[in-house]
Amino acid sequence: MSRDIHIVQLYPRDMNIYGDWGNVLVLKQRLKWQGYNPVVTEYNPGDEFPSDADLIVGGGGQDSGQVVIQQDLQALAPSLRAMADDGLPMLVICGLYQLFGRFFKTHDGVLIPGIGVLDIETHGGPDRLIGNVLSVSEEFGEIHGYENHSGQTFLGPDAKPLALVRKGEGNNSKDDTEGARYQNVVASYLHGSLLPKNPAIADFLIEKAVTRRYGSFNPAPASDADLAELARLSELARSHAANRPR
Repeated sequence: MSRDIHIVQLYPRDMNIYGDWGNVLVLKQRLKWQGYNPVVTEYNPGDEFPSDADLIVGGGGQDSGQVVIQQDLQALAPSLRAMADDGLPMLVICGLYQLFGRFFKTHDGVLIPGIGVLDIETHGGPDRLIGNVLSVSEEFGEIHGYENHSGQTFLGPDAKPLALVRKGEGNNSKDDTEGARYQNVVASYLHGSLLPKNPAIADFLIEKAVTRRYGSFNPAPASDADLAELARLSELARSHAANRPR
């Protein structure tokens, strides 16, 4: 029996400059390991948006990239808000994290409206926040990644942080939060890419996508040796990330 899971990558042409394609590769491979068939569709401005999306992934980009996709993203806004409200899992990184909020105001004063999936607002700052980040989440444990952004993002009352920062800056230089959560939406500034270093987040997104599509999550059994090797490699990557200097 085919057990397809449809992944939509948002705007890979304009919002994929920091290796965020790696998040899709991780989801594809972990779905295969668990006995599901990943079907990936790249969506760029002007394309027909897939009607069968199970999981949406979006990455980072420069301010110019955000301007390019702005009009198209606004056209998708009602559908994306409805899907998020309905529990469709999404991972949005950096630039698309900002645009999933209420607005991004650049350092030059240009206001780029967001689509309001997340109760956040972002203000461009004069300095870039760059370096390795270690944050801690009650939901996912330690989260490792690399930030590179000048936007300062602040959470509203209807958003909760993905994690609290132990090393690095995170959303801004003031409140020690990193990323945001709403329903099954995971948003973060962390590149690296994020999911290879944080498989718990990948498996969360996969489980939510599969359960929403098929009513339950029944991964294919793997041998103890395979599971042990996967765990070893994952922890090796995480320990190297944790020990990197800021």
